[in-house]
Amino acid sequence: MQENATTYPPALSANAPEEADILKSKLLLVFEFSVICLLIPTVIIAFRLARNMFLFLWGVTFFCWAVLFLTREGFWEKVWRFEAVNWQNMKTILPRWALCSIGMLIFIYFYDPARMFYIIEQRPAAIPVILFAYPLLSALPQEMIFCGYFFERFKTLFTTERMMIIASALVFAYAHVLYINWVAPLLSLVAGLIFASTYSKTKSLALVTIEHGLYGISLFLIGLGWYFYGGAVH
Repeated sequence: MQENATTYPPALSANAPEEADILKSKLLLVFEFSVICLLIPTVIIAFRLARNMFLFLWGVTFFCWAVLFLTREGFWEKVWRFEAVNWQNMKTILPRWALCSIGMLIFIYFYDPARMFYIIEQRPAAIPVILFAYPLLSALPQEMIFCGYFFERFKTLFTTERMMIIASALVFAYAHVLYINWVAPLLSLVAGLIFASTYSKTKSLALVTIEHGLYGISLFLIGLGWYFYGGAVH
């Protein structure tokens, strides 16, 4: 009589624990991405908290700094890459900034001429604050979040660098919906693509912060800053 063959369950993959850890890690990153890039802006929008924007901005910036400080040794020291702030890169950044500034001038001239050069004409004392405070207090933390942190922390969630650039620009634009007008997110989408592209090419937080600062200064001096001002939200 032929004996019944004994069957055994298939052997577990030797990589199963590692694969489970990778999946768990990705799920945690998706959760983190959702909170930082979607939930927090949505809360600000829903409850009209734009006046407290700097509190949220610097709170998230500190969180992002702490996470990478604890998990990526030396990241924040290396990511500045001041050597990328050179004429070779500025030859691309400066003409593009000039063209975009002209575009903003044309836009406000036709869309909202009453606000054109409002800061220069009505509040000249604010100009030094814009020139020196905006790059440090606004552009820098935004680029720490949407470029430095985003590209390092969430890189495993995207298959290509182009997808990361687009995703960074989209969440950057969504973060500006909190100003409750269509101008801020639209201009932020364009700016987000520019900033993310610069960072993707150079991996320099210093360079992209300078670039962001240039655009922000132009925006406020031209008069479009009203659309990016939390106090304008009613």
